[in-house]
Amino acid sequence: MLTAPDERICLDARRHGVVLARPLAKSVGLAALGAGVLVLAWPFSLAGAPLVAAAAVVFLRAVWRWDRTRVVVTTERLVVVHGVVRRRSAGVRLRTVGAIELEQTLPGRLLGYGTLFVGALEVGYVPQARRVAQLVERLCG
Repeated sequence: MLTAPDERICLDARRHGVVLARPLAKSVGLAALGAGVLVLAWPFSLAGAPLVAAAAVVFLRAVWRWDRTRVVVTTERLVVVHGVVRRRSAGVRLRTVGAIELEQTLPGRLLGYGTLFVGALEVGYVPQARRVAQLVERLCG
């Protein structure tokens, strides 16, 4: 992410790891199904290995996306950056932001994540959401 010469990065973090829970559950389900099919008699057992491989692909893809998505707060902006090959980013200038909202579900409060609404930008699964919201409010001035 390019920053202006006088712009300083205050926070650079991944989204909360809880985003991996649903892909993990899908992967475990596929792997269990694949393992169950593997123990069946021929020719049904042929379908087991592709199911186990699909489980691995589902989870690895989710981990890759999680690892390559960053929430960046600078002294001037809040930006969400996605991807490696095709990098996309969405952001807002902090001086133009009117309202800052934080939404946390009960699991979000217990695990320390939330959804941050800053102007027109919605950032889900922000780790340490309350601290990030306070940082953005302070930077907005």
